[in-house]
Amino acid sequence: MKSSVWKIEVLLNQCGVMSERLKAMTKELKQQYTLKITQANKTGLVVILYEMLLVYIDEAGESHKNGDRSGFRDGIRKAEGCLRELMASLHFEYEPAMNLLQLYLYANRELAKADIRNSLQELQHVKMIMKKLHDAYEKLSKQDTSGPVMANTQTVYAGLTYGKNSLTESLADQGSNRGFRA
Repeated sequence: MKSSVWKIEVLLNQCGVMSERLKAMTKELKQQYTLKITQANKTGLVVILYEMLLVYIDEAGESHKNGDRSGFRDGIRKAEGCLRELMASLHFEYEPAMNLLQLYLYANRELAKADIRNSLQELQHVKMIMKKLHDAYEKLSKQDTSGPVMANTQTVYAGLTYGKNSLTESLADQGSNRGFRA
């Protein structure tokens, strides 16, 4: 049986999230990110991919400003991974899918140009386009009433307890039979 954590790691690996830098990420940050993915519906997952793409573009830009060519290329590579995942998630039975595919392909070409030319101009252009798409999908995700993609996951309760202004989360154990079933 494949666990839900394994599925999340596969998704993160496809987008390049499990880089060495993020492997060193704190346990708390990993839990927050995993929680966000497990509770997201289909539209929410697309929003998360856009967020990751924008973060990687920013990372590439910062690396470029610091003269770190390999960091610049790594950020671009991870952004391209997110674009590939966005392209794979398109449903071509719907009219906007072809237009989105064209935008994704254009963004991919611009990222390749940025890598070849070692230039920030193309990165900023891609960031501008993807930010607009992110904002549009974020509005859509608020209207999407479908349930989370990952069913049968742990329930998380968050609230203020004991300490002054301290937020704690507790997981309700629903047994070992949760996540995806094979």
